[in-house]
Amino acid sequence: MGRHYFHLHLISDSTGETLIAASRAVAAQYQDVSSIEHVYPLVRSRAQLDRAIAEIEAAPGIVLFTLVDQELSHRLEEACRESGSPCLSVLQPILSLFGSYLGATSTPRPGAQHMLNADYFKRIDALNYTMMHDDGQTAEGYEEADVLLLGVSRTSKTPTSIYLANRGVRTANIPLVPGVPLPPGLEKLKNPLVVGLLASPERIVQIRQNRLLSLNAADKETPYVDRMSVSEEIASSRRLFAQHGWPTIDVTRRSIEETAAAIIDLHKAHRMKFITQA
Repeated sequence: MGRHYFHLHLISDSTGETLIAASRAVAAQYQDVSSIEHVYPLVRSRAQLDRAIAEIEAAPGIVLFTLVDQELSHRLEEACRESGSPCLSVLQPILSLFGSYLGATSTPRPGAQHMLNADYFKRIDALNYTMMHDDGQTAEGYEEADVLLLGVSRTSKTPTSIYLANRGVRTANIPLVPGVPLPPGLEKLKNPLVVGLLASPERIVQIRQNRLLSLNAADKETPYVDRMSVSEEIASSRRLFAQHGWPTIDVTRRSIEETAAAIIDLHKAHRMKFITQA
């Protein structure tokens, strides 16, 4: 049985990121179906909407939208009915729920979630910090981190750090390299939560081999991809984490998002403990 495809039209008066994330989360539940995405960001005028409608009429499919302008929303819904394309205002059910609970009327503001508020600048600050402290390249200022990740090569330290930074969590990461000592004083850090990342030797070897292939490395028989050597690296890191009482997360079968969510939960507990002891 072959894979089925359908057209998915995402219309937003902002960046479209909310629609993309929501639709992909749902589409992932259908193994034999793939969407052909048509994304229309920053749709805030009738002319912009009409261009999107023309494409929907040319390639009917599912239409998801986030438009706070009621006139544009009604125009889109009418056009979808005429073309036989099911459509849904993704935020409307959530707005209705908020309204019924809070007893207040929302103020329509396109792209309000992307305003330059304190949270936005917190994320930018976290990202700057994280990029400076990626892969142990800046061996100072770790006390200013919220989270410090440790792990052998290819345990997803960098992508996890960047994801956390985008959530406003200042994250540093340090690779565990055989024969290379850790920066001094890590065990004395008070503010950051130190987390050890682990993975199965098989997974690490697979990722490292792919890495060497992508780099066209000449020597494919180095200890870097030797199964026994990798197993010892991971065992050594596990002993290090246990010695210092640092929590660990096995990333073998976890996505970056799942790893980050687990770290955020650990960090919340760490902050509560830090506050009660202060």
